[in-house]
Amino acid sequence: MTRTILVSGEASATVAAATALHHAGQGRRTLLLAADDPHRAVDALLETRLTAAPAPCAEHLRAARIDEQAAFRDALAGYRDRLAPALDLIGAEPLDPEELTPLPGTRPLALLRALREADAEVLVVAAPPPGDLLAALALPEQLGRYLARLLPEQRQAARALRPLLAAVAGVPMPADWLYEARTAATAALTASRAAVEAPGTTVRLVVDAETHRPDELRRIRAGLALYGHRLDAVVAHQALPPAAADSPDPWLAGLAARQRDRLTALAGELAEVPLLTCTAPDLTLEGMAAELYAAGSPAVPPAPEAVVEDRLAEDGLLVWRLPLPGADRGELELVRRGDELVVGVGGYRRILPLPSALRRCTVSGAGLADGVLAVRFAPDPDLWPRALR
Repeated sequence: MTRTILVSGEASATVAAATALHHAGQGRRTLLLAADDPHRAVDALLETRLTAAPAPCAEHLRAARIDEQAAFRDALAGYRDRLAPALDLIGAEPLDPEELTPLPGTRPLALLRALREADAEVLVVAAPPPGDLLAALALPEQLGRYLARLLPEQRQAARALRPLLAAVAGVPMPADWLYEARTAATAALTASRAAVEAPGTTVRLVVDAETHRPDELRRIRAGLALYGHRLDAVVAHQALPPAAADSPDPWLAGLAARQRDRLTALAGELAEVPLLTCTAPDLTLEGMAAELYAAGSPAVPPAPEAVVEDRLAEDGLLVWRLPLPGADRGELELVRRGDELVVGVGGYRRILPLPSALRRCTVSGAGLADGVLAVRFAPDPDLWPRALR
């Protein structure tokens, strides 16, 4: 199983490179992937011109960058022959491969493809900013849902009846190639979702030790938990060394004291999530790796999982508990939609299928306390078995 670490936030390229060197130094076959690096910061750090083909950079370490244009061309290659008759019909000429340039939205798809095709024991990704990363990680689930609604499997299974249905209904039925494309897309989304939700996939967030915003960090944590992703550590880079608090310069000593208080408050708020600090920006990558991981690599935390608490005997209720550390009550959105619950936290939104027992209940209330959303369900007398009521 691949251990995947998605490094996102301030100075993610530097921290990702140091993290990759740390794992390679332990003798593990490591791949460093530059997924959001338009100015080639990773290339400069490694002093290597990276391409889509992984190149050796150190013992046990290879590095590559996502070729968004190549990924876009490959994605369209399978549909070029199918689209050719339609283009001929309207008198349009197909675009040559050299003319194709990435469109908005292709970068997340290229990232997902790289995650599911990576060949390494440890994959370290210099990932996009947290908001873009969360949107990319949510894509497999969201697109799979759209496909299931627009082209359900039941219609594909009725392939033999399509001519009859077309004659009876008087409307043309979708062509076979559309269902074949759906099957291929579903397989790719399933593989991407498996890579995103794998037990060894975690997010490591990098913040500036002096300028980080606690409210922004809380929203990111809540978004990660909402989508079921693990935050294994927070890295505070450009922290002042401990000796700065004892400096004879009152300005430097005051700055170090304020920063120390901010980091102490941050560590207390993170609770079980480790806070790592990197003090000297002029360190080599090896020195930064040694400083960050002096106590070892952060452990893989358990995935945030929703659980149903049975309180029928005490209160006549079932309580669905969803971990949402960092969520703000004022930014919380809850909507019951049939057998699903729409949960919104800040700018993040997810549609969660209800467990079977809760589908026969009505929502009687909800509360947010200690980073856990508790949604209370009361059995519906018309749907709940009388013996269990």
